[in-house]
Amino acid sequence: MKKWLKPMVLMVLVLFVAGCASEKKPAEEAIKAAEAAINAAKGEAIKYVPDQVKDLEDALKSAQDALAKKDYKTALNAAKDLPGKAKDLAAVAATKKEELTKAWNEMSGGLPKMVEAIKSRVDVLSQSKKLPADLDNAKFEGVKAGLPEVTQMWDDAQKAFAGGNLADAVSKAKTIKDKAVEMMTTLGMQVPEGAKS
Repeated sequence: MKKWLKPMVLMVLVLFVAGCASEKKPAEEAIKAAEAAINAAKGEAIKYVPDQVKDLEDALKSAQDALAKKDYKTALNAAKDLPGKAKDLAAVAATKKEELTKAWNEMSGGLPKMVEAIKSRVDVLSQSKKLPADLDNAKFEGVKAGLPEVTQMWDDAQKAFAGGNLADAVSKAKTIKDKAVEMMTTLGMQVPEGAKS
């Protein structure tokens, strides 16, 4: 019995080591493919969906950690779906970019006109001897004092857009729109229909 036991244990050990070695290569290849896919997708995606990029990078790190611990099966399972998710990420980023560009184009068409209309109204009221009955001096001065800030914010938004930072540009433009609507309302001006939402 002892004669057979030693070779059997040795055989099982050899098969186990061979099995582990056979899982190592696919795990390494899956991780390389995942890395390449994530690196290809994240350039644009980091601007539009940074949270999703981080999730993918965290999943890749988990796979790499499992590989380092020689847990090849876990490494393979963690890495095998990542290239597909990276491809989806690129599509989500492209959609987000399209949405932001559309929002920017809609706002950038009307905002300068709104700001110009506010400036014009402030100039007229500044030269007038008496403010309208529904506008007190403190509110008027508040609008007047806020105009340079709005103008500066618009310049910043345009620079962000020109620099490719669409999310920041759109965020700034929304803030400007809200301020402009508030100013126009304070001055008793007609707020453009598209700016009310």
